[in-house]
Amino acid sequence: MRLFYTPGLIRFFYAKDAIWQMPTRNKTIYLSFDDGPTPEITDWILDMLDQYQAKATFFCVGENVSKYPDKFSEIKKRGHAVGNHTYNHLNGWKTNTEKYVENVIVANDVIQSRLFRPPYGRIKKVQLKLLQNLNYKIILWSVLTYDFDKNLDKNMAWNQIVRHTRTGSILVFHDHIKAFENLKKLLPKTLEYFSAKGFIFEKIGF
Repeated sequence: MRLFYTPGLIRFFYAKDAIWQMPTRNKTIYLSFDDGPTPEITDWILDMLDQYQAKATFFCVGENVSKYPDKFSEIKKRGHAVGNHTYNHLNGWKTNTEKYVENVIVANDVIQSRLFRPPYGRIKKVQLKLLQNLNYKIILWSVLTYDFDKNLDKNMAWNQIVRHTRTGSILVFHDHIKAFENLKKLLPKTLEYFSAKGFIFEKIGF
């Protein structure tokens, strides 16, 4: 079962102290891209965003930043925000807390951001609290596009994006080869449709 939109009860009981939606009354949507930077795909995303004067937030894997520093620099050069997605894309549920926090700190040496999104959205409450104590803002999401799923029904996914996206929504896409075919269909439609509805796209900032 896919949950494109995270219900309030899940938000409250799983990670009520995390940020699931941005507090704004303006017609603003917050696009985010996980797992990059990725050669060619990052460039395609940046060019697509430029077409709509859209800003976004890229939650980067530290290892990828180290491999592709020029791509990471280009994200920031074009005015987008960056966030920490651990150094090795760790699953918090399966990782010792000390190791997990250390991995985030190592990633921050190259990313230098206090925005943090746990890979897979999986983080233990103690990990979340420790990172918050280190002044990280834990960013989850309002809408998960499932673009990483190669068996995704793109029409169904698009209908779910339209149904659940509203003012202040944080949408998750992926800057990753596994998501590219779905991303090429869903991102342009998202930018075009919501722009026509009078929405703007901004980066996450605190």
